Amino acid sequence: VQLQASGGGLAQAGGSLTLSCVASGSSGSIFNRYATGWFRQAPGKEREFVAAISWSGGTEHYSDSAKGRFAISRGDGDAENTVYLQMNSLNPEDTAIYQCAADNSRPSASAQELDVEGAFAYWGKGTQVTVSS
Repeated sequence: VQLQASGGGLAQAGGSLTLSCVASGSSGSIFNRYATGWFRQAPGKEREFVAAISWSGGTEHYSDSAKGRFAISRGDGDAENTVYLQMNSLNPEDTAIYQCAADNSRPSASAQELDVEGAFAYWGKGTQVTVSS
């Protein structure tokens, strides 16, 4: 499975951006068979967890900084191989490279178990998000 994130850019504090992660390389609806997560890495910092959605789509989990501001979701129909990260109320601390990740090794894992890099086998290249004050 190959993942490609897009949608990053420059936003003002208080603004919004929607990131997309498109999966390819497997037939059928990919994200209905994979758990998916978003991580980010700011300059000089370790990569950190942002949000995840379980294989079934039944559970979601967010970092404390993302909770209440960000939302992870799956596309449907023509966008069934896309996962989104809606980011609202952005602040300069959200400036980072955002990466999406996917995994299909633990179908029963809840999203709360997906907040570590080791939970994901497939990673896409990142998209830069810059938030100005």
